[in-house]
Amino acid sequence: MKKHLIFISFCVLMIQNVLAFQQNTDLQYQISFENAKDHYAEVKLQYKNLKSTENTLVLPVWTPGYYMILDNPAHIIDFEVKTSSGEPVKWQKTSKNKWLIENAQNEEVVVSYRVYANRKSVAESNISEEKAFLTNTDIFMFPENKINTPVSLQIKLPEQWQEIATGLKELENGQFYAENFDILYDSPFYLGNQKIIEFQQLGKDVILSIATPEGLDEQKFTKDIREIMLRTTDLMQHIPFEDYTFIMMEPGGGGLEHWNSQAVFTYGSMDFKNDHAYKSFMNFLTHEYFHLYNVKAIRPIELGPFDYSKENYTTMLWVAEGFTVYYEYMIMRDAGLLTSQDVLDFLSSHFKAIENKEGKDHMSLERSSFDVWNHFLNNDEITNETTISYYQKGPIIGLLLDIAIRHESENEKSLDDVMRYLYNEYYRKQGRGYTEDEFWQTVATVTGNSLDEIRSYVESTGTPDYEKYLKHAALALDMTPADDEKTEIVEKEYQLIKIEAENKLQSEIRNALLKEH
Repeated sequence: MKKHLIFISFCVLMIQNVLAFQQNTDLQYQISFENAKDHYAEVKLQYKNLKSTENTLVLPVWTPGYYMILDNPAHIIDFEVKTSSGEPVKWQKTSKNKWLIENAQNEEVVVSYRVYANRKSVAESNISEEKAFLTNTDIFMFPENKINTPVSLQIKLPEQWQEIATGLKELENGQFYAENFDILYDSPFYLGNQKIIEFQQLGKDVILSIATPEGLDEQKFTKDIREIMLRTTDLMQHIPFEDYTFIMMEPGGGGLEHWNSQAVFTYGSMDFKNDHAYKSFMNFLTHEYFHLYNVKAIRPIELGPFDYSKENYTTMLWVAEGFTVYYEYMIMRDAGLLTSQDVLDFLSSHFKAIENKEGKDHMSLERSSFDVWNHFLNNDEITNETTISYYQKGPIIGLLLDIAIRHESENEKSLDDVMRYLYNEYYRKQGRGYTEDEFWQTVATVTGNSLDEIRSYVESTGTPDYEKYLKHAALALDMTPADDEKTEIVEKEYQLIKIEAENKLQSEIRNALLKEH
């Protein structure tokens, strides 16, 4: 009993210390929702201990993971600055997303503004009378060149809202603290009356925040989420967070990964029409969850620290996103949620999407990564003819690379070993991302072979030698014509099928990929 009292006292003391530190931060934000029905938030910033007579606040124009410049600054309204005693302070805009405060000798100012938020995307905030989704990048400004400054936040909920879901720890009564703005921007909020399910998995606190719980089979859904988390940990052999929040919103499109949370749109209910719809949604959740490792921890070196005012270019999104697509199927397979045929069917959809489009002859996989800022959600009449998606070709290269590594190593090594090496060497040991050359050096280290041919498939256009690599796993592509009467384009099935293994190694590789015994 005494041990429990000591532990409780220690926790109370820790919270008091954090709250005291929070109150002493130089940047204290408050957000409220007096006019939520018209999609507005009211924001106030108490900015203390100003060392300069001029200070610039910056609003991000993009959200990491969503490779598109947004017009966030256009939705900042009624910006004003006052002294702590209420006197007006001069300010001016110096660029589309920067506000220069001319605070003279004032060491403390109060900045206030309203934000209009009525877009539906995982990278833009959305406020209504019923709820609010805050991505934070379009709400909160950071001091220029001081992205690492600690920040505190007080959320004042309307009376009719009861719940707050976020990856940030709530300290007390809607008070939150972030060690820096990168953390704040990586911790979206969902506010409203959503269903909350809490449990522990692998010794970590997990929260499911579900805005559309109708038809939910809570026992099955929670069990499957647990299994996905468990199998992901089995794969990577480490857990990079202390708690994790699944934010599942209203109907929409897309999802976005964060360090200890994810924000995804749903189909509008949890009553899935069929087994395929359920598996597809669970694939989706698994995809965003695996991003914990692949893109947040295992990341192209260009993706962090971020410049929130302009594009951040990399040629490696085919690994960050494409391999994550591949692993959503592998993890779901390990969790027993996909059959071997399911795996083949989902992978086949990517072959068909790439090989039946002319774009493969005009854009390399590497170029699709670099040029995503031009093409992300920007489809026009020539998109299919001139571009490809790393979401489609990336998992294909993931499969071929996995097979090649297994073949070269007599099935002793796999792509899993590459991912674990990148995670441990560059994230855990060196605390940074990897370069393109370091990625391929890791492949060579794990495999004992540089696999230059597969690298050429990433850097050039055209069709890989599918037959050669798939045969190593006793697989092939069904190339039966599948005419599309609507478009008059002669397409092919590109369905992955099993073929008779010619030797023991081929059989072992296929069994390892599909978990067949």
